[in-house]
Amino acid sequence: MSPDLWTFATTLYARPGVEAACLELQAAGADVCLLLCGLWLDSRGVAHSANREAQLRHIADPWQQEVVKPLRALRQRWREAAGQDSALSGLRERVKQLELEAEREQLERLQALAEGWGHKPSDQDRRWLDVFSPMGHEEPRAALHDARSF
Repeated sequence: MSPDLWTFATTLYARPGVEAACLELQAAGADVCLLLCGLWLDSRGVAHSANREAQLRHIADPWQQEVVKPLRALRQRWREAAGQDSALSGLRERVKQLELEAEREQLERLQALAEGWGHKPSDQDRRWLDVFSPMGHEEPRAALHDARSF
């Protein structure tokens, strides 16, 4: 049995090349939390369905738009100025921690939704990794595919 989603995500993210792949896909519009959730579902043999995908997006999309992205934008906006201002640098680090906590909460919500889904291997060609990562970014997708088993 795969570990909980948070443990899976942090373990995978620490593997060589995964952070860079996730950040590249995020820059292309992917929700990294959904992407990591999809990899977790793939690792557990949970079959993709349009209904399940919609349920995950229903939880993830508002949380990303209203919580995670505003924190990320603030942290990124302060990057340069924080280099010259130690007080702002400290605040920026606190915002970074809030962003991480918000991502953890999103993963916990996604896991709570998906925990009861069957763990049967899928015969479908469509996998969760493909669903949640933008097309045309084959190299980072391949890096995530290769790194996901542990």
